[in-house]
Amino acid sequence: MRTIGEAARASGVSAKMIRHYESIGLLPKVQRTGAGYRLYDENEVHALRFIHRARSLGFPLETIRQLLALWRDRRRSSATVKKLATAHVADLEAKIAEMQSMVKTLKHLAHHCHGDDRPDCPILEDLAGSDEAVPRQRSA
Repeated sequence: MRTIGEAARASGVSAKMIRHYESIGLLPKVQRTGAGYRLYDENEVHALRFIHRARSLGFPLETIRQLLALWRDRRRSSATVKKLATAHVADLEAKIAEMQSMVKTLKHLAHHCHGDDRPDCPILEDLAGSDEAVPRQRSA
């Protein structure tokens, strides 16, 4: 059995997040000492590592909840797991495309900004909603 600090070090999840995961039911309530200290067994530390890895891949908490349930269910269908993963990939790809568009727009605005002592700034004009700031890029 491990204390919360030891479980945090072994899993890579902070003690604060471990308490949070327990409070939202992502991690089940754990055994406590007579003094009220949480104690974690190897299964719980392994679940924390699972959560940590899933978070590092950007899965939202609700999907992690589903993945944990599937991981614990030895009769699961791998098709269900794959469906969750491919949906997450699609979400990530949409976010990447959105961010690439933001980068393209900001590069375009920065290119048209003189960056000198003059007050006119197409970046600020664009943020303010002025269509006169910079000629729009053509889609390639």
